[in-house]
Amino acid sequence: MSKMLSYIKINHYRKLIGICIAILFISCGNTTVDNKKTDASNSSEKEETNYDTLKKVKKKNSDLTFSENILTGADQTDLYLELLKGKKIAITANQTSVIGNAHLVDSLKNAGVNITKVFALEHGFRGNVQAGEHIKNGVDTKTKIPIVSLYGKNKQPSAETLKDVDIIIFDLQDVGARFYTYISSLHYLMLAAAENNKTILILDRPNPNGHYVAGPVLEKKYESFVGMHPVPIVHGMTIGEYAQMINGEGWLGENIKCDLKIISCKNYTHNDFYEIKIKPSPNLSTMASIYLYPSLCLFEGTNVSVGRGTDKPFRAIGMPELKTGDYKFTPKSVEAAKNPPHKDKECLGFDLTDFGNMMMRNQKDIYLFWLIGMYENCPDKSKFFTTDDMFELLVGTADLQKQIKEGKTEEEIKKTWEPKLTEFKQKRKKYLLYEDFED
Repeated sequence: MSKMLSYIKINHYRKLIGICIAILFISCGNTTVDNKKTDASNSSEKEETNYDTLKKVKKKNSDLTFSENILTGADQTDLYLELLKGKKIAITANQTSVIGNAHLVDSLKNAGVNITKVFALEHGFRGNVQAGEHIKNGVDTKTKIPIVSLYGKNKQPSAETLKDVDIIIFDLQDVGARFYTYISSLHYLMLAAAENNKTILILDRPNPNGHYVAGPVLEKKYESFVGMHPVPIVHGMTIGEYAQMINGEGWLGENIKCDLKIISCKNYTHNDFYEIKIKPSPNLSTMASIYLYPSLCLFEGTNVSVGRGTDKPFRAIGMPELKTGDYKFTPKSVEAAKNPPHKDKECLGFDLTDFGNMMMRNQKDIYLFWLIGMYENCPDKSKFFTTDDMFELLVGTADLQKQIKEGKTEEEIKKTWEPKLTEFKQKRKKYLLYEDFED
């Protein structure tokens, strides 16, 4: 048995068995994305037609998870509807932008809000576009509202685009990882708003990975759309808190700040787990994948498949060349991944679904043992990392690749992250809106 198989199977699954009973008691009665999916577009709720009735929609449509006391910013219509009266509104939204089970755009339009356009980010407005695919301008078939793509070459709306806009609403379900590009799009929207005297209104949502901070802090040399700011891989902040940091740290530019308004979540803290009902993107379809994502996304800069093109995206790892493993899968062209790595080739590796479901959210850390183990067991190590610098861009530093090649242990590597992580955690406290695990 190889070192990697022994490490994963014996060391970590032994811990899994040791705590699974406790976790089952904790999660008993909770419903996750795996067991119940909510499709906002199929909601049978009666559409609201005015401001007074819209204020009631959160009461009759709410299907909150884990804690029924948590209300998102969008749910609290009484706190922002008055701000929208008589204003021209642009909405940055996708399939997760809901008030209970009703889509935010549909609800506000039916309430008489003057929505002049919708901004679509990665994966599109209705959330059915694969990662990296070009998003086109168009018209939403349901509401007939113009859609403006902010993914691809056109990441920042122009002054012309914002001429008929007073307020830009930003309501998206983030997953709390630096390379999940919604926070990069948020930066460009805030910059455009600042330059054109517009207001950004954030309807905040809980962060499913908001209960910890981990990973290397991004170095300026490796700034890109998958990492624009000097934050760790897991920043432990909601979109609203992150926006405050962008403003407060001067990341928009010297003396540039956006007029920012935030409708905070109610009854949420960073000690809470928040289980998402609507998948935030096509390949993050379960809570296991969301918990595993900050660790497994690093494989996107390697020759290892993370299960794109299978029924376990971001829950499985493997490659055709691997000689060690206990799980086989063959990536196929599917709607969520039309040309996945190793398409139509059988991969050998590991199914991490149980680990993601039972352990990941309780470990509160980036996991490197899969990455190190796969590298150690790769027959041709010269081809393990891709040659396009994607690994460095995702990690935010060149150090990790070097450390893995030098045979450093996970513990040795993580010690090198600690000084900058400590500095970030202190900076982060200034922008928090919710009770924190660091308090």
